[in-house]
Amino acid sequence: MAEEILKEELEQENSNSEREMTFLEHLEELRWRIIYSLIGVVAGAIIAWIFIDFLVDVVLLKPAKDANASLQNLRPFGQLFLYMQIAIMVGVIISIPNLFYQIWQFIAPALRKRERRYIFWIVIFSSICFLAGIAFAYFVMLPLTLKFAAQFGSESIKNEFAIDEYMSIIISVMLAAGLVFELPMISFFLSKLGILKPSFMRKYRRHAIVFIMVAAAFLTPGTDPVSQVVLAVPLVLLYEISILISKLSQKKS
Repeated sequence: MAEEILKEELEQENSNSEREMTFLEHLEELRWRIIYSLIGVVAGAIIAWIFIDFLVDVVLLKPAKDANASLQNLRPFGQLFLYMQIAIMVGVIISIPNLFYQIWQFIAPALRKRERRYIFWIVIFSSICFLAGIAFAYFVMLPLTLKFAAQFGSESIKNEFAIDEYMSIIISVMLAAGLVFELPMISFFLSKLGILKPSFMRKYRRHAIVFIMVAAAFLTPGTDPVSQVVLAVPLVLLYEISILISKLSQKKS
């Protein structure tokens, strides 16, 4: 039985080596994957532009309204350029599944045949993680941050925010949270490469939790411990999920 499995793997490696792509073929494949990704972003941006008023007034300005923050435009045509920026960023978010799919399709030739079968589910899980990070930033992190920023300072000084700086904070925080929520997929990748092991992550679990709590204290405005816990708990859960995924990925490899 073991000899048959070994023979099968050797035959697969031989067939893979026969189909090995040249350097120029890799560049050509990369070029097309980038083109397909840009097409997805452009399509997403067009969809976002159609609903741009709803996205700005109802979605992106809602955290400022809830925090009673005052916004103003300080540049000529500032809102026009702002709308274009928002359309592009929302287009990127809409096309996230396509972006992940193109990345994994580019990596696919380096994977074994049985590993390629999981590309669809990897793309779905990666997209869900990224969108979950964006949702967490929008519903948890941004309200806490903006409420603190709007209320902090002397009562004699009125806090008013430039609309471009406000949108820059909104977009950067949501994208950063989306990337942080990709920790389970990063764990999967590194475990497949043999760089990361679940035993290493379990060994330094306490250190990771301390680091997460310190980071939550810095990222959470004010001194409210409840806000720090609300931010830290999802990060700790992501770390535990990453350990589990690392363990499962090594079992299948």
